This record gives sequence, C-alpha cells and structure tokens, in this order.
Amino acid sequence: MSMIVNRRDLDFLLYEVLDLESLLRTPRYSDYDREAVGAILDTAQQIAEDKYLPCATLLDANEPAFDGRTVTIIPEVSQALGAYRAAGFFGASFDTELGGLQMPYLVSTLMGGMFSAANGGISGYPFLTIGAANMLNAFGSDEQKARFLPPMIEGRWFGTMCLSEPQAGSSLSDIRTKAELSADGHYLISGNKMWISGGEQELSENIVHMVLARIPGGPAGVKGISLFIVPKYRVNADGTPGERNNVVLAGLNHKMGHRGTTNTLLNFGEGGECHGHLVGEPHQGLKYMFHMMNEARIGVGHGAVMSGLAGYLYSLDYARNRPQGRHPHDKDPNSAQVMIVEHADIRRLLMAQKAYVEGALGLIACCAFLIDRQKVSTDEAEQGRLALLLDILTPVAKSWPSEFCLEANKHAIQILGGYGYTRDYPVERFYRDNRLNPIHEGTHAIHGLDLLGRKVRMAGGAALKVLVAEIEATIAEARGQTGLNGYAEELSQALGALDEATRAVLACGDLNLALANATPYLDAFGHVVIAWMWLCQAIAAMRAREGANEGDVDFYDGKLAACRFFFRYELPKVHTQFRLVGSLDDTCLATRPEIFVGH
Repeated sequence: MSMIVNRRDLDFLLYEVLDLESLLRTPRYSDYDREAVGAILDTAQQIAEDKYLPCATLLDANEPAFDGRTVTIIPEVSQALGAYRAAGFFGASFDTELGGLQMPYLVSTLMGGMFSAANGGISGYPFLTIGAANMLNAFGSDEQKARFLPPMIEGRWFGTMCLSEPQAGSSLSDIRTKAELSADGHYLISGNKMWISGGEQELSENIVHMVLARIPGGPAGVKGISLFIVPKYRVNADGTPGERNNVVLAGLNHKMGHRGTTNTLLNFGEGGECHGHLVGEPHQGLKYMFHMMNEARIGVGHGAVMSGLAGYLYSLDYARNRPQGRHPHDKDPNSAQVMIVEHADIRRLLMAQKAYVEGALGLIACCAFLIDRQKVSTDEAEQGRLALLLDILTPVAKSWPSEFCLEANKHAIQILGGYGYTRDYPVERFYRDNRLNPIHEGTHAIHGLDLLGRKVRMAGGAALKVLVAEIEATIAEARGQTGLNGYAEELSQALGALDEATRAVLACGDLNLALANATPYLDAFGHVVIAWMWLCQAIAAMRAREGANEGDVDFYDGKLAACRFFFRYELPKVHTQFRLVGSLDDTCLATRPEIFVGH
C-alpha cells in the first residue's frame, strides 16, 4: 500500500465521477488518452516515492538555515526538484506553444498531490513557481513573458508571491512598499515583505518575485496597489541572470510546520537600487494578483487534503498491524489480542478521515475539472456559468479541507496513541504541516467574509443559483437510485436550511451584524458542498458496483460507507449552524473586549 496515494481513488475520480475521457476527446487535449495519463501518474508516483518521501523527515528536522549571507538546504531537496524538472512537470499544465505539456489541469492537479503528500516542504517551490508563471502569462507584456516565462516553465527559475508586510498582515489596504518610476523606465522598489515562502534559496538560478507595491500619488487602499516583477538577479539582454537586484533576506521565519520551504522577511532596495517591472496597468495589481491567489487557494486546499491523506494512509496501515486489546465481550486475558482496526472507535476515526479526505479530494478535482471545461468550451454562456461555479466554490475548496483535513490528522495521531505524539512517527508532522493551511492564502475567517459578504451576493446571487442548480440535479439523480433516495432528501433539507439562513442575512441592513457569523456559515456551507461531493461519488459507486470484481466491490462499498458516515455524523450539524446564522445572533459581535479577563 502506498503511503502517498490511493491510485484506485484517482482513477475513480478521473473516469467514473468526472469523465476525463470526454475531455480527452476535445482538440485541446487530444494528445492524451487513458494510457498516457496512467503513465504520467506512474512517473509522478515513482519520483515522489523515490525522491520526495525518503527525505521528508530529514528535511523537517534540518530546516533551511541562514548564516547571514547564504541559505543552506539539505542536498536531497535539489535532487528531488531536479527529478521533477527533468520530467517536465513545472510545465505540465502550460500550453505547448509556451514549452509546456498542455496536460489537463485535472490530471496535473491530482498528479501534483502525490508530491505534496510525500514532502510538502519541497512541493512548495513548484507550487509557487507555477502560480506566478500562470499570472505572468495572463497579464504580462509580450516582452515580459518572453524574458521570464521560459526559465520558469522549465523550472530553472522559481517564483514567489509577495503580498504581506510586517505591519499589515492580511490587511493589504495598509501595505507601504513603494514603486517609483525611474528615468530609465523601470521602477525602484523599496519596502519590506513578510511571510514570503521560497523568498530566498540557492535551488534555482533566479527567483522571480511578484510584488505588490504602491506608486506614489495613486489612490488610497487596495485601489492604489500595483503589481511588479522583481527578480533576485537582474536579467541580462541575453536572458541570463546578471547582478544582484538588492532584494535582501533579513531573516528566516521558523515555523511549526512546512519547515522545508524557506519562509522569509525580505527587504527591497535597502542596499541600493531594486528594479521592478510593472505588470499591466498601474493600480490594478490586486486584480492581477487574485489570479494567482485564487489558483493558490485551491492549491492550499489540495495541500490540506494531501496532508490529511498521508495521515489517513499511515494510520490505516498502523491500525491494521498493531495488536492491542480485545473486544468488549472477551474478558479472557489469555486470548489473543486483536488488531486495533477491530475496535469500533478506531473504525470511527478511520472513517472520519476517509470521509473528510476523499470528500475534499472530490471537491478539489471538481474545481480543477471546471477550469478544464472553461478552456475547452466554445459557448460564452457556458463559460460564464462555469466561472460563477468556480468562484463560489473557491473559498470552500480552500477553507473546508484546511479545517477538516486537519481534523483528520488529529484522528491519525489518536489512532497511534502516545506513539502518534512522538517524532518517531510522521503523523505529528502531517498535523504540524497542515496547521498552516487555515492561515495562509486568506485566513479561515477571511474566506467566511468572502463567501457570505461577496460570493453569495454577486450578480444578484447568480453564483449561488448556479451551485444550487448543480446540487439539485445530483439530488434528482440520487432519488432515482435505490439506497440513495434517503441521502437525497437529507441533502435537500440541508440545502433548504442554507437558503433560509442566506436569505435572512441578505435581508439584514446592518452589515456588521449580517457578517458576524460568517465563519459558521462557511463551515456549514462547506458541509453541504462536501455532502454533494459524497452523493456524486455514491451515485458513481452504485452504478459501477454491479458486475464489479471482488476488489472493486470492496472499493465501492468503502465509498458507500463513507457517504453514509458523512450523512449520519456530519451533515446534521449544518442545521444548528444555519439556525445560528439565520437568527442574526450577536453574541460575539456584542461582546466587549474588556470582559475577557475584566479590569
């Protein structure tokens, strides 16, 4: 059993739930077929298991170090990234005309998950580079794309996103980094950026920082933010890295988890001129950066899923092979102990992990498939509908896995007992790595505000209507299948509770009160979406189960059991949460700061 992937589950999502083969019949992806996709996944799994996984514990224990001049990272990281680069995976989803493989985004996403599960510290570097390159490809000038894209797509130059600042954190309207136009036509960047993953390292020939900064005289707040390309090394006319660009590492942040990816405080222009190149139009930087941020948000959710999956697979293997205790009815101390997987509560913990992880992976795959469907659609109205659906699912895809796949990691530790809390086993590392995901790319609360304050309201509620229509279509299909009609009714009732709570909030004229319980709304909304994902998987499992071989019957029964678990143990919680939201409860909003400890 692999410790980083369940390939049978990937095949199930690709071919039985989402119908990848219909996508492969389109001109854009006609170079791929099922055999080619399988070979790609085989290669990725081999590299992940041979190069990424073996050094994961070593990298966690020996995080990057800074001696005041140079960042040093254990050599295994460079070797792993070299294998990833040699396979062409930096360019997996980029068009062939850009030097990429033009792989379906769904395939490249699920492929990338193996690397994340194997070693999250290493996988952060390609993750950021690919996101930065996608944004540059969308908004950069022809000259900028010609200069910076090829080495990024080849994996020779890495990328970052530089948003946060020490004094501002998530409040981008308060950033201070400046960009002043020089006589030579470039901009002089000055300021500080904090929490920059991959911000300094010797793994790549250059680092392409994508920096948010203000042009003096621009509008206040987020409307005055512009986007700049700021390379670590200035680029010569022949495209080679030149002299240092005065992007200086002030120090490394030492994190609880994700220790393998450098996390930095950067000073721009402190020791001399730091040259930046304006991307697109002035004061449009946040709009451009959202292209990378939305991609990264789905990626963060996927990373959370894969940390959850790694813990699930490890704890499942442990539970199958760890003898301890006896069944409650067996009081004979001389009888043989049973494997702990035989205990009902261990099965509960395993089933919860499976329900969280595989349900959330279904959501990530769904979002990736929506991106592919947008690319191949020639119908403008359909493209718009798919865009709305992706918009409203993005905060859920980032936040729900970050909360509940972290819960899965907690369960993995519990299954190992005291051993799980030690560094002798990897499950405590998976938890530490995953704990970052509710924070970065927008905290959990920010996504609740985004969902309830913007996404369900935009275009007169158009995105919510599209999502509800999709869920109702699945409910209608499930009602026609014996064994699933009860789930269909329960999801329909949950959808009704969502609608009632949303209407109550939208009717409230006090925005502070309306959004006071945005986080419980996000959690409950996410549970409805994941229940939808499970109903989709249950429909596919019921359809395929008849006539399946014994191994596949077990697989499909596992899907049906996880669906049952989610609908019995998790979905009922949404009614309490939606009632709270719909009541416009002001318990937290009305609480005065002084009362927490008194005067």
